[in-house]
Amino acid sequence: MGWLDRLKRGAAPGDPMAAALAAARAGDYATALSIWEPMARAGNARAQNNIAACFSGGHGVNENAELAAQWLALSAASGDPVGQRNLATLHFRGEGVAQDDDEAIRLYRLAAGQGDATAQDMLSWMLAEQGAYEEARAFAEKAAAQGIAASMTRLGNLYYNALGVGRDAVLAVQWWEKAAPLGDADAQAMLGAAYLTSGGVAADPLTAMTWLLRARKGGSVLAHKFIAAATAQLSPEQREEAERQAAQPLQHAGLP
Repeated sequence: MGWLDRLKRGAAPGDPMAAALAAARAGDYATALSIWEPMARAGNARAQNNIAACFSGGHGVNENAELAAQWLALSAASGDPVGQRNLATLHFRGEGVAQDDDEAIRLYRLAAGQGDATAQDMLSWMLAEQGAYEEARAFAEKAAAQGIAASMTRLGNLYYNALGVGRDAVLAVQWWEKAAPLGDADAQAMLGAAYLTSGGVAADPLTAMTWLLRARKGGSVLAHKFIAAATAQLSPEQREEAERQAAQPLQHAGLP
C-alpha cells in the first residue's frame, strides 16, 4: 500500500511520528502502534492511515481489511492525501469495502489534487481505461513530472496510438526512453519494438533486442510479441551481444 509515513528532513528528535516510523521500520510494530493509536484517536490523519496499513498488512495486529477501511475513511475525511489514495485503492480492489470504481476515482482525484503522484498515476490509468484520454494525459503528465515511470509509459502509448492527441511517434519514443531506464518493463518493450520497426526512431535491431530482453526479464508480456522478429534480424554474435548488454545494470549499460 505504500503506507509508511516518510521521515521529514530535519524532524525533531522527539517527534513522535518519527519515533513510530523508526520503530515500524525496525519491525517493532507494537511500539509504533502504541504511538500512533492515541494520535489517531485524537484525529491525526497520517497516524490513522498508518494504523490502517497495519490492519491491511497484518503488521503487529491481525489482518483485517474492514478495520483498515474504517481507519482510512477517517484519514481521508480529514484530508490526508495518502489516506485518500489508500482508501481509493481499497475501493478499486473491493477490499474491506464494496468495489466501486466511481468512488475510487473520486478519492484518487482528491489525493491527486494535493499532488500525490501515485494517485495521479492511478487516476490517469483509470481515466484512460474509460476512454477519457485528454484528462488521462493531463494527470499522467503531472505524475511523470514527479518521476512515475508508469505515467511516462502511458504518455508514450497515448501519443503513439493517437489517443486524445495527434499521433506523434517521435514524442512517444521520447517518453519511453524516460521510463525504460527507470525499469518500467512495458516501456522497455515498446522502446524495443520502436527500434525494431523504426517507429519514431531509426531502426537498430541490436538495441531493439537489448530492450526487449530487459522487458521480458521484467515481466512484460508485450516483449514476447517482438523477440522472434528481432532474433531473425541478428547474427549469432549480435544476439550474444544483446544478451550481454541486457544483463548489465541499467546505469552501466550504455543507454541510448
